Amino acid sequence: MLQPKQGRIDGTHYLPTTPETCLWGRLPNRDRPPVLRVASGDTVTIDTLSHEGILEDQGRDPAAYLAGFGVPADRVLADARDLAASGVRHDFDTDGPHVVTGPIEVAGAEPGDVLRVETLGLLVRAPYGFISSRHGYGALPGEFPETEPDTGPATVGGTRAYNSVCEFTEVIEEAGRLHGILPYGDGRAARFPLAPFLGLMGVATDTPDTLHSVPPGSFGGNLDINELQVGSSLYLPVQVPGASFYAGDPHYAQGDGEVALTALEAPLRATVRLTVIPHAEATTLLGVLGEPFAETATHWLPVGLHEDLDEALRRAVRAAVGFLSRTQGMPRHTALAYLSAAADFEISQVVDQIKGVHCLIRKTDFR
Repeated sequence: MLQPKQGRIDGTHYLPTTPETCLWGRLPNRDRPPVLRVASGDTVTIDTLSHEGILEDQGRDPAAYLAGFGVPADRVLADARDLAASGVRHDFDTDGPHVVTGPIEVAGAEPGDVLRVETLGLLVRAPYGFISSRHGYGALPGEFPETEPDTGPATVGGTRAYNSVCEFTEVIEEAGRLHGILPYGDGRAARFPLAPFLGLMGVATDTPDTLHSVPPGSFGGNLDINELQVGSSLYLPVQVPGASFYAGDPHYAQGDGEVALTALEAPLRATVRLTVIPHAEATTLLGVLGEPFAETATHWLPVGLHEDLDEALRRAVRAAVGFLSRTQGMPRHTALAYLSAAADFEISQVVDQIKGVHCLIRKTDFR
């Protein structure tokens, strides 16, 4: 267990998740004051919280809920208990589920610049998590979960039956690597390796409105790109002075598509480096960014976002063509031919209202 302020903290700055440092189900806007201020190039360790185990359909009492799966009270994160018991605003029906930590002001960031978010470290904070399916959501709404429908908001004096299906998943170490263990009866279980990443990283939008945490956009947010593991970089177009970076929705593992609704959701201690890239330099390096852009040690990742999956794919193709044309000097028709022969377009997720497609371009193809 990695309780707040305990254990290894690698960043120059440390940001716990508390009722004062987070929003629940909403994203920071231009008017949200920063909870931390850092210089460009500084590193920050953030104790992110998962929403699973604290939501209303789970009782908003993580100690009691997890006890039903045999988890003793001392194996429950203190910050999860504190947030669930706090007066932080959250409505199951109108807000997103995510616990969003921040915002962090980065000195010198101005609209038109790009914020580079390098993921330097991701530490598992608890040896368990959940994979959940809820009524009206996921890739097969109306088909899953195969329980009675959610009865909706309770009348005065009545109760509500959410009928969500939340699969408790234990984390164990096997052969020197952490694995999720998903039991399915008669002593059998599926075992799959963990590949942690933050599903939600973004910058504030230039609006007085507080945005819902579920749909991603040009600001980043709930991108759910499973390639954003340790060693990756995410590039976000800055929209307000100071950028106002935030993070949340930690995952231990996620398949492309995230079809049930959630991945293996569980808390992470994330260390990131936040660097401002001035507008002129960003344009030279990355081209004109309309959407977030990412890279790993091996691949560049142009991104396409839209409520229609076909259009999300088209936008990812356009972004990839534009990237190769601008940064590699490749004619656009040749770039399209290369992408058709050698690149992969993967579905990031189909469950966040705005669907995502990311392209994988091998760096070694461009010596």
